[in-house]
Order: sequence, then structure tokens, then C-alpha cells
Amino acid sequence: MTYCVGLCLKDGLVFLSDSRTNAGVDQIGTFRKMTLFQKNNDRFFALMSAGNLAITQAVKEILLQAQLLNGENLWTVKNSHDAAVVVGNAIKKVYERDHKALEKAGIDFNCNLIFGGQVKGESARLFNIYSAGNFIEATPETCYFQIGESKYGKPILDRVLNHSTPLNLATKCALISMDSTLNSNISVGLPLDLLVYEKNSLKASKLVTLDESNPYFKMIHQLWGEKLRDAFNSIVEPSWSGKYKSSAISTPAKKMGAVPINHRPQKANRAKPQVITKVGKPIKKTQ
Repeated sequence: MTYCVGLCLKDGLVFLSDSRTNAGVDQIGTFRKMTLFQKNNDRFFALMSAGNLAITQAVKEILLQAQLLNGENLWTVKNSHDAAVVVGNAIKKVYERDHKALEKAGIDFNCNLIFGGQVKGESARLFNIYSAGNFIEATPETCYFQIGESKYGKPILDRVLNHSTPLNLATKCALISMDSTLNSNISVGLPLDLLVYEKNSLKASKLVTLDESNPYFKMIHQLWGEKLRDAFNSIVEPSWSGKYKSSAISTPAKKMGAVPINHRPQKANRAKPQVITKVGKPIKKTQ
């Protein structure tokens, strides 16, 4: 498994990916999930991948070889949208080549990509590209994408991020999102690749690989846990008596009544049989 997150902000883009792949708890591999494409002073793209490693590597190789897909590649397209189309076409090409063999082996065609960057003269853009080769683009209202093991790192992104978030603050948010995922899922692991792309730079000026010895990530891992515990302990416990209105938990809900309690039905009362005695022999009579 893996976890990758990409942010599209007014000042640029943030890409963060882990490097763990595994086929079981005792078969853990390390593979880089981030690939960069740069043509000085003309264009810059970043690609992050999740899914079947053989499939994503095949897609990446087609792009690196600059194979023409419908007459275009990443170095010739006029804008980032057309570049996302090229990536989608590369996925389709791998699917056409491999899907029958994969189906025969009982393996799903699983490939999910975050792709983004900038061509000179346009804004920085971000796309989530699916296994079918189709994609969606980030907007100011939905300014981030996650692929892989996304659920653990989502809450901090939803609470903190918006399109106007400064790049440094967004970088911290992405790293906390990753740390939360690392803490909860063994299938995501260090090292991490982090790219902070400043709009119109058309180059990877802020690119780093982080492992357990990185001082900033060590500090985030330690402080985030401590601050979460402090925040948890600072919240008052629920009041069942209603003595404190601000923490009263037994206040009836406005839209629904109380949860009904179903009692075990009692057995029906049956009249006891009467015994009529004849001479020498009792006779039982039921009412």
C-alpha cells in the first residue's frame, strides 16, 4: 500500500509520498512513488503513484521514454490539462497490453495517480488520474487529492487547508497528515519524498527526502502526539446529571426522540389445572 497527498494552492503545489510497498507483513519493499519531469524555463510536472507497482512503473516508463500518445508527450503538450490526457493515455496503453493476462491471473488493474505542475504561461494545476485513464482537476473548493491509504490523514487536511493556505503552513499540514497515517497503518512507511513547488518557478527548488533522522519530521512526530493528548485532556468530560449546561450530554435531541428500550416479553399466565377427585382415582381437568 502507499499514501500520497497533493495540494493545489494559490502560491503553488505541494507533493508528499511515502515509499513502502508490501505483499504481506514479512515482505516489505521500498520504492520511490514520485517522478519529476522538468524542461528548464518551459514546464515542470510531478507524478505520484499508488496501486499495482508493475502497472504504475510501466506507465511511468512510457512517460519517461517520451513515447508519442496520439501524437503528443509531456514535452510537447501545450498545457497541463493536455499533459494529464497524455498520462491517461499511457495508462490505457498499459491496460490494452496487460489486462487480459492480469484477468487470467485474477489480478485487478489498479493504478491511481496524482499529477500536477505548470506549463509556462498558465497557472499551476493538479489532477487525480484513475485506472481508466480519466481524471478530475483540483479546484479552489477542492484543493487537495489523496491516493492510497487516505483515511487516517484526511481529518487534518479538512480542518486546516484551503486554497489560500500559505505553502509553508500547507507543508506542515501535509507532513502531519502523513505522520497520522504512518502511526496508524503499517503499510505506509519512511522514507518520504517532499516537493514544494512555487508557482512560475518551473523547477524543483524545494525537494527533499525525509527519513527517521530528519529533525523537522522527528519534531512533528513528537509534538503532534503531545498536542493531541493535551487537547484531548483539556476537553471536559460529559455531564450526565445536567449540572453543567456546557457539558450536559443527556439533553434530548430536537429531531429524534429517545431510543426505545425493548423489554423481553413476559410469558402468558395460564390457569393452573384443577384436580377433581373420584372415589379411588384423581381426574385432572384443565380450564
